Amino acid sequence: MAAGSDGGPTDRGEVGRHPLGNLWRLRRYLRPHATEFAWLMLAGLAATGAGIAVPLVAQRVVDGPVAARELPGLFQLGALALALGLAEALLIFIRRWVQSSSSMAMEATIRADVYAHLQRLPASFHDRWPSGQLLSRITSDLSVLRRFLSFGLFFLVLNLVTYLVVVVLLIRLHPVLGLLVAASAVPLFLIARRFGRHYHTASRRMQDQQGDVATLVEETAQGLRTMKAYGRGPQLAARFAAGTRALHDTGVRKGRLLAHTSALLDLVPNLTLGVVLVAGAAAVATGRLTIGQFVAFVSLQLMLIWPVQSLGWIIANGQEAATAADRIQEVLDTEPSIVDAPGAVALSGPAVRGRLRFEAVTFRYPGSTAAVLRGIDLTVEPGETLAVVGATGSGKSTLLSLVPRLHDVTGGRITLDGHDLRDLRLASLRGLVGMAFEEPTLFSMSVWENLTLSRPDAEEDEVRAALTLAQAEFAYDLPWGLRTRLGEQGLSLSGGQRQRLALARAVLVRPAVLVLDDPLSALDVHTEALVESALKRVLRDTTALLVVHRPSTIALAGRVALLEQGRITAVGPHAELLATVPAYRAVLSAEPAVPSAPRAPADPALDGAPLVRS
Repeated sequence: MAAGSDGGPTDRGEVGRHPLGNLWRLRRYLRPHATEFAWLMLAGLAATGAGIAVPLVAQRVVDGPVAARELPGLFQLGALALALGLAEALLIFIRRWVQSSSSMAMEATIRADVYAHLQRLPASFHDRWPSGQLLSRITSDLSVLRRFLSFGLFFLVLNLVTYLVVVVLLIRLHPVLGLLVAASAVPLFLIARRFGRHYHTASRRMQDQQGDVATLVEETAQGLRTMKAYGRGPQLAARFAAGTRALHDTGVRKGRLLAHTSALLDLVPNLTLGVVLVAGAAAVATGRLTIGQFVAFVSLQLMLIWPVQSLGWIIANGQEAATAADRIQEVLDTEPSIVDAPGAVALSGPAVRGRLRFEAVTFRYPGSTAAVLRGIDLTVEPGETLAVVGATGSGKSTLLSLVPRLHDVTGGRITLDGHDLRDLRLASLRGLVGMAFEEPTLFSMSVWENLTLSRPDAEEDEVRAALTLAQAEFAYDLPWGLRTRLGEQGLSLSGGQRQRLALARAVLVRPAVLVLDDPLSALDVHTEALVESALKRVLRDTTALLVVHRPSTIALAGRVALLEQGRITAVGPHAELLATVPAYRAVLSAEPAVPSAPRAPADPALDGAPLVRS
């Protein structure tokens, strides 16, 4: 699945110009560990050198003390072989010890970079990418990369050097037999080349399917209540079984491809060894090769078995890493579209009045030709509360999402105190705008951490005041109060409870502009009345933009804007629009009737509470 121009996924199996191109681009993560890698390579080469020296010592033993029956020389060379073996074991231990820490550090760095990049990407990117695909990239794909960058790449270099050194030594011991062993590299190269080409495709398919399965699991977990309510467990189980069956079949095909190639890679050196044994024995019989040289030759040739056998694993690991790098780079190559402009300024402090103006604003979603908003002209004065009313799909939530720049306008501009929002630093803008969504998101952390997400420095009395305003004091009655850890998505709470906590989080930021996307839709009538009564006092000193679905909530607003098919068709007080605009009456009459409820009496404790800007 490759990234499209609009930041979304496109066709499967699409890769760069060269299968290893994206893997080569990740070399920057090796650079901070270049010194460690150099020492690791030296330790590996030294260990290999010690291992190669043992057959040469064996040659001396056979042709020297054994042939001459000299016991002292035998002990000396035996002790040397033992020392070389111990040195090889110690060097391998040191290499593996250092290798583990450096490989984990590389993986952690790449994961941090990918996660940070995901935070910079706009909401439109995440709307188009299945979360399971992103999850598999930042977990399993990075593990594949770690294994190759730390082990596969290391052994690729080490085994190539070992192969070359051993072949040179074999040619020196017996040129004809040595060249025969060297010639066996040709079929090995052809087998490896064919294997790499086919395995790359299979590896990409399997990693994409793993992402699909992860998406299925995540959707099932999040939609568990809906699944159970509709009794759709068997259907979803069948869908999951089909996904896992496809993954299973791809994995089996990969395994068979690797098994077939491994068998061929084993066959070539074994056939070569058989020829060498016969020809070498004949050379010993005719006196062209000593017994010691023959022993050393065969011992050295046996040292090539592991490099050749591991070739299949290294190629497989490299191809998996290459496809993982493709998938990682698809994310990293997606440029954030909502960023700080050069020379962006920061607004802060009481000097911010909060005058919000939409000037000929047009918006269309990436990849779409139809505009959701067209020619929006609207002004919200400092301290004013403006409600946006419209039928479902008219663009109300989209309009509100433009204020904190969750999306950027595609035409016109939005200004805050005369500053184009795109000329403000994102951190500054989002520190001035508080937002509560109709479908609130709560994280798997404590109630306190969820509330102070907008203001980590908030004091306890400020949090208490925000909870009181949002009628969310129920949080204190949870098993561990505000330290209670909420489950994923806050699903351990009711919809109304989640909305109230999200509203408390929004007002806690002390925003210059408060943007509320129908945050009271899940509340019962009595609780809604209490929240609206408290909000009225807060909204006196704050610029607010509300999306309203319930007619009762309109009372919070001084003016109402009617949004029809992406255009503002009427703006004015509620009573005036109700009397003069038939379309406005039609929208309100379509809303479910809300019985009147007694308004909560004014709570003096809320007046002057440090919730919003003064």
